[in-house]
Amino acid sequence: MPRVKRGTLVKKRHRKILEAASGYFGGKHRLFKTANEQVMKSGAYAYRDRRNKKREFRRLWITRISAACRAEGHSYNRFMEGLRKAGIEVDRKILADMAIHDGGAFRVLLVQAAEALRPAEQPAA
Repeated sequence: MPRVKRGTLVKKRHRKILEAASGYFGGKHRLFKTANEQVMKSGAYAYRDRRNKKREFRRLWITRISAACRAEGHSYNRFMEGLRKAGIEVDRKILADMAIHDGGAFRVLLVQAAEALRPAEQPAA
């Protein structure tokens, strides 16, 4: 049976890891063992934070909408309840953008939400 030498495969694997680790500080971009550890850790952080990014943006949008509501004398939760009751389906990303860039349209939504929260007037009997 012929002898199999695997040096090229190991070299290829090491080079792949070291290229992924380029730009890391100190030995983490030079030494295979530390580079490999850091690449694995970085991958775990990236995976985790792709999910956390969605949470962070939702928090940011809610904060912006809440601030715009407070400036008009309303609360965030009552505003969102009013929108739901009025049948207005606009997501938080768009609402936050409107609150910053188009205050007039946001105020119109605030008024519509407030109207939807008012109890229906009872007809006189």
